[in-house]
Amino acid sequence: MRLTPTQRQLIRDAVAATFGPSARVRLFGSRTDDQRRGGDIDLLVETDAPLDTPVQHRLALLARLERALGERRIDVVLAHPGDTRPIVAIAREQGVWL
Repeated sequence: MRLTPTQRQLIRDAVAATFGPSARVRLFGSRTDDQRRGGDIDLLVETDAPLDTPVQHRLALLARLERALGERRIDVVLAHPGDTRPIVAIAREQGVWL
């Protein structure tokens, strides 16, 4: 995994502050492979239920992450237990819990 322990903690803290303590986050994509270089930070944030305002929550998380990690490319996918989108399935299968 190509994130430092500090970066992982900052991401977990930002997710909890935005979505509450029960939200979970996985890193997926190229950053999970230590042999690759570069790449954006792809995050799957899982909540217990669908959100009423997912766009606002996503933007709030991205703002917190930019303040915590600096300006970098971060992609956030929001999911709930019944989410069957292909990108969610891939992130769940290949992702690493933070």
